[in-house]
Amino acid sequence: MSRAVIPRVVRTLSVAVFWLAVWQLLYQSVGQEILLVSPAQTLLRIITLSQQADFWLSAGVSLYNVALGFLCASFLGIAFGALCSRFHLLYELIYPLLSAVKATPVASFIILALVWIQTPQVPAFIAGLIVLPIVFSNVCQGVASTERELLEMAHVFRLSWWKTLRHVYIPTVMPYLAAAFTTGIGLAWKAGVAAEVLANTRESIGGRIYGAKIYLDTTDLFAWTVVVIVMSVALERLLLVCLRRIPWGEGKR
Repeated sequence: MSRAVIPRVVRTLSVAVFWLAVWQLLYQSVGQEILLVSPAQTLLRIITLSQQADFWLSAGVSLYNVALGFLCASFLGIAFGALCSRFHLLYELIYPLLSAVKATPVASFIILALVWIQTPQVPAFIAGLIVLPIVFSNVCQGVASTERELLEMAHVFRLSWWKTLRHVYIPTVMPYLAAAFTTGIGLAWKAGVAAEVLANTRESIGGRIYGAKIYLDTTDLFAWTVVVIVMSVALERLLLVCLRRIPWGEGKR
């Protein structure tokens, strides 16, 4: 472990300890486990749940729902963003629709989706619907920020459309796309799990949270919430690592 990594790890652990201490103090102040449980109780419950096959099944189902919605929305957002950057009329047609999607409450879409499509498909649909406008707008911003000098240089050297895309557009758009992905993955988890809760989809984290609410099981509610947070952060970190390993961008230097 390098010297630069050690301070960062210590800082991260210090922040985690601070907020765990705040959580513990709030627990002791409230003094009612039906309202707030302690960090230790939550951790013990997670350990107990992780020893059950249903825990991994529920986590896997939610991961599938979120990942499917996120991947589909990312693909469509990149495709529509690229097309709308090329054809302004298409942008004027699509932009109001996606703006309406961003402004509409998630609960409204979940209720409508329960009418439109089958219940097991609702979480993935909602997760994708929330991510789509973010990816689309960031791709459009990235393309619009491409330096004209680089495009003129590509034209002068008669680069093919593929080389222009790889060495000019992609290096410019990638930072915007990475920002969209990091923001979108967290929102996808929020929207996807919320859809699972309202749809009461069985064998999912949202279904488990709904059951904890019905039976006033605060410990399970906190345990599953922490699981969602950990999975969301882990998936975000994994995504960032994958993006950093993409060799695109070297052509810009």
